[in-house]
Amino acid sequence: MARSKQASGSPPETAETAEVGDPEEQARQICLRLLTIAPRTRTQLATALRRSGIPAEAAETVLSRFADVGLIDDAAFARAWVESRHYSRGLSRRSLSAELRRQGVDSQEIREAVDTLDPDQEVATARRLVEQKMAGTRGQPPEVRVRRAAAALARKGYPAGLVFRLIKEVLEQEGSAEALELDPDHYLDPDEA
Repeated sequence: MARSKQASGSPPETAETAEVGDPEEQARQICLRLLTIAPRTRTQLATALRRSGIPAEAAETVLSRFADVGLIDDAAFARAWVESRHYSRGLSRRSLSAELRRQGVDSQEIREAVDTLDPDQEVATARRLVEQKMAGTRGQPPEVRVRRAAAALARKGYPAGLVFRLIKEVLEQEGSAEALELDPDHYLDPDEA
């Protein structure tokens, strides 16, 4: 009988092909494929398994096993995310927290990861970003320079008070008379308050 299957062009059944119908094996393969591409949170993997039609019980079994052996570690994911995104993109603690929440990381793990950022380092990063933005807009009207720098840092999640204090410092270092006249309320959206 095995010869007739081979003769008809069908490959012989192996342990590998027999397990393809097993939901846990399918879940395991999906998770391994995704984790090979990039680190993922448990929530991201659970969502991928749900979209692939993996039964919830099989998904939970595989995700628990992966967490037990350390292939899924949301706390490590959060720490790496904070370090990477803060240093590469200059994101603030607030923005990093929001991103990690969207990734499905637990609030306590988010807090612990974000707390690894030194507040002085966050201010230094904001200062560097303001200096870069202000240097790139030299020669433009002061209102334009301030608005662009403030908007760039607001998109990265920095509070307006810090941003305008740093912009004023940069303008003072440049010897600009506009630094004395800088009124943050002029640039803030009244609907945002």
